Amino acid sequence: MAIVTAGKGLVLGWVDRHAAQLSAWHQVIWHYAEPALREYKSAAWYVRTLQDAGFDVEVGSGGMPTAFVATFRHGDGPTIATYAEYDAVPGQCQAATPHAGPRAGLSRHAAGHTDPHSALGISALAGALATKAAMQELGIRGTLKIFGEPAEKLRVSKPVHAAKGYYDDLDAAVSFHPHWSLPMCNTTVWDTHCGFGYNYVYTFSCAAPEKWLTLDRSGKTRRNVHYAARAPGATDALMFFHHLNESSRRSMLPATGLWSFNEAILTAGQATADNLVSQLAEIDYMVRANSQGEADAISAVMDINAAAAAKAGFCEWKKTWVSKSRAGLANHTLARAGYRNLELVGPPSWGPEAIQVAHAIQRELGLAPLERPFLAATETLIDPQAAEAAVRRFLPVTQNHLGSDDYTEYTWHCPTLRLLVARPELAASPDYDYPGWVPNALGGIPATIDPTILIAAKTIGATLIDLLTDAALLEEAGAEFVERSGIGSERWQAPLLPSDFQVPHRLRWPEYVTTARGEEWCIPWREDE
Repeated sequence: MAIVTAGKGLVLGWVDRHAAQLSAWHQVIWHYAEPALREYKSAAWYVRTLQDAGFDVEVGSGGMPTAFVATFRHGDGPTIATYAEYDAVPGQCQAATPHAGPRAGLSRHAAGHTDPHSALGISALAGALATKAAMQELGIRGTLKIFGEPAEKLRVSKPVHAAKGYYDDLDAAVSFHPHWSLPMCNTTVWDTHCGFGYNYVYTFSCAAPEKWLTLDRSGKTRRNVHYAARAPGATDALMFFHHLNESSRRSMLPATGLWSFNEAILTAGQATADNLVSQLAEIDYMVRANSQGEADAISAVMDINAAAAAKAGFCEWKKTWVSKSRAGLANHTLARAGYRNLELVGPPSWGPEAIQVAHAIQRELGLAPLERPFLAATETLIDPQAAEAAVRRFLPVTQNHLGSDDYTEYTWHCPTLRLLVARPELAASPDYDYPGWVPNALGGIPATIDPTILIAAKTIGATLIDLLTDAALLEEAGAEFVERSGIGSERWQAPLLPSDFQVPHRLRWPEYVTTARGEEWCIPWREDE
């Protein structure tokens, strides 16, 4: 277990003294619940807060309107980083109540925090602010950076920051996420880090549907175009494409079994009368793979399918890349150091007020309230090597990675800790699964989510202090990083995106809009760029 040094003592005390403020801050971000690449209010809030705290802030870093880099310099020393995320998920709008229902004034189709990234960001912010306070009081030298990383659900910002050189000067980084799957709960990641991720949007457009059928091969169209036979159109092309991809998945998945993709239709149709052809349709795909070769193969198959679907729908098609991210690298030195600090702080625990919330949810669902309503694992530490062994028991030998997250970009530029702290999760009989609104609600109720934030903030801050003050630890972690990454040699994997990559933030990503009717949730429309 780690020793409570003067710096760590100051960090722990700072978090305790600011607990009520951190809870209030979290409520702000949780209720903003802005989705990927549309986190305007959330990013602005972080920028103002960090500027008020004395950080120099670059707004819109990497050409991303809702990204930032905040820097605090305190003399010569190592450069250490952590980051905030703050994107929410469309279709997950849930009130902070013990019963199902969207936030006031919104539909359930609006965005909501699922993981929740709101707690992730406030924990990292608190850890960084506590570290800054200790640096100033004790004269600890070095540079502290906190990145604002939008659109993690699309795996966007970190590959872009990496490609544009933002991580090149880092000596170490701390990555935190509320736990997402047992046994990865109250631990640090040992070997099995997240894998490769590709994200892209296919656009189908039908600009001249009346030319689909002609009276003859001369190119002359029917005189009465309004009643003429017309092309299937963009919506049909998109559906052809979707079905081809599903057929391809059935053919490819049994041969590999280690990848997946998910899709979301961004735009469908745009026709406004019952006898007009849909002219535009877009679909986004997020591919998760165990290797870059798998990701490239899936992408190539989809291109073939897109060309076939476009031809069948009498459409043109194009592919817009959103992101490409690498798989993660382990660093045992930091995994062990981070876990020692987690042992020092201890796991989260849920007190009487949280238990009342849990009981209310269980009664709402017709369940008998449990004496200990929270999953025991959420209040227990698990050694990173023990967690690794448990994960490997159900994975094929050939699968090197698990999960999807773009923190992996940091791991190729500096030694990186991946910290996992429990989020509130209710216990139940083995054959019962809580509905999806339950974890979303627990992530917004102060009594249930605040313990996660406080434990994570303390652990992050304590580890940042270690990295700023323990030269031997930083040297050992750095040596392991050089060995694993091959940085400076041909073994090192460069960012998968080009340095001049421009994030397509003007695509039709879902967002909130303000109209004469007030703030609403919508899927926007724009002219083609």
